[in-house]
Amino acid sequence: MFNSFGSLYRITSFGESHGEGIGVVIDGCPAGLKLDFPFIQAELDRRKPGQSRITTQRKENDDFQLFSGHLDGMTTGTPLGFWVPNTNARSGDYSHIKDMYRPSHADYTYDAKYGIRDFRGGGRSSARETIARVIGGAVAKLLLREISDIAIEGWVESVHELKMTGLPEVPFPKLETDFQQAVRCPDPEMAEQMYHLIDSMRKDGNSVGGVIRCRARNMPAGLGEPIYDKLEARLGSAMLSINATKGFEIGSGFGGTSMTGYEHNDLFVNENDQIKTTSNRSGGVQGGISNGADLDFRVAFKPTATIMKDQKSVDAKGNEVIVEGKGRHDPCVVPRAVPIVEGMCAMVLADFMLLQRTRRVR
Repeated sequence: MFNSFGSLYRITSFGESHGEGIGVVIDGCPAGLKLDFPFIQAELDRRKPGQSRITTQRKENDDFQLFSGHLDGMTTGTPLGFWVPNTNARSGDYSHIKDMYRPSHADYTYDAKYGIRDFRGGGRSSARETIARVIGGAVAKLLLREISDIAIEGWVESVHELKMTGLPEVPFPKLETDFQQAVRCPDPEMAEQMYHLIDSMRKDGNSVGGVIRCRARNMPAGLGEPIYDKLEARLGSAMLSINATKGFEIGSGFGGTSMTGYEHNDLFVNENDQIKTTSNRSGGVQGGISNGADLDFRVAFKPTATIMKDQKSVDAKGNEVIVEGKGRHDPCVVPRAVPIVEGMCAMVLADFMLLQRTRRVR
């Protein structure tokens, strides 16, 4: 049960970074949804490794296979079973840390919990597990297209101390330059600076973190389940379950603590017979329920734990050791995490859209 996420729209993932592959079962997707296979693959391509010199050079096509739950590309209402094989695993890259605990990794905590761990790239703790989330999110996006007007867009807002200001245009601008595409930042000047910073970290064998901002437009009012399954609570759970995340804030977030209530309140107005707010410091959620404004939140990612520098640590017996930096890793995970953040958001919203259908007679 702890490898599953969602209520009515629910995914269960399985597989390891250096095992046979990664799989996901999607349960609760309604029947009659046309599956857009090229779109699902395109979402996986946004996440896959080896996209540019500032990402891990592990070469994986991440081509998916669909084994169940559809007939001629149409969902049947039964579980959808997806599988993505690993084709470029190099487990030997990790043999030197078989009995060592890498700093800031899950090596020690998995050992403490289970008494055994998969040292090959971290096993289930590897970010390769997020393939399942991107597939689940891609199908959720297709479902949202069918039953709503919701559009989800994520972008890299900051890397280390470099930060773009303001929201992108509506609709979301295309990432036209190579730097924009590599970094996933819509500000061309800032994208170039971010690219060179990440590349300098790669050359130095170091890493940096950053922040992804995500927005869902055309939101209906009424999504969210009080009291213990509020919309922002489920979003926080979804985002903080992603590898390397260390923070989540919605709307004004922590910045709102420096404001007064008079400054922070979002005032309601009647605009063309529609109830709207004059500002969006709530991030589109009030009382745990969407108010119809754009859903607006940020997710913080720490610097990649694996770096190409030697570091002090201990082994399973408590002996002091030196962990050598080896393998293929991202100097910054943030650019490849954008479709993961979007996917988790899509699954949360698809789930709540289905739940909302059970809440009113009409």
